Amino acid sequence: MDSKNKEVHLSKPLGFADATQFWNERFNKEEFIFGKEPNEYLVKQANQYLKPNNKVLCIADGEGRNGVWLAKQGMQVVGFDASDIALAKANQFAKDNQVVVQYSFSDADSFAWQANTYDAVIGIFIQFADPQMRERIFQKTYEALKPGGILIMQGYTPKQLEYKTGGPSLIDHLYTEELIRELTIDFEILELRSYEQVLSEGPRHTGMSALLGLVARK
Repeated sequence: MDSKNKEVHLSKPLGFADATQFWNERFNKEEFIFGKEPNEYLVKQANQYLKPNNKVLCIADGEGRNGVWLAKQGMQVVGFDASDIALAKANQFAKDNQVVVQYSFSDADSFAWQANTYDAVIGIFIQFADPQMRERIFQKTYEALKPGGILIMQGYTPKQLEYKTGGPSLIDHLYTEELIRELTIDFEILELRSYEQVLSEGPRHTGMSALLGLVARK
């Protein structure tokens, strides 16, 4: 990330080892780089669509702010991330909050996805994925959800390249409504909207942002 504009610069697809090194360099500090509070969009949608005892998968949960919050709501949370440093922070964060989250050190391709297992899958700013990996993630997500299961996602739109307040610097890592509709053709879309809002999610996501929110049902 460029410390001035907080963008993630990904010039080529990363393998697992490369991704681990890339993200470990960013997470290797005492502060939580995306803050400790859960994502606001996730909180709003989870309160509407999810309930205690749901089994939930958090994709690339980083330092655990979202997975831990879901666990505090009484959900059974599974998560993974390609940064072992982030996961060490996440596990300690869960312990500090007296909850358990089942974390795996994995990327999206090596994670042990299980079919028809989860009541919900959560993807908050998982825009490390290039178009090919992104397509695989959506396919694996669909398979992993139980019938009627919910996908909740938030990401940046191309206009974010103007704000430079977080997110990737490559346009093909960003979301448009058209792109998301293509990726969720097998889902029932419950909400899909692009909007602008000020974020305050740690030093890496701070300021006016161009966002997309998705809620979809299998």
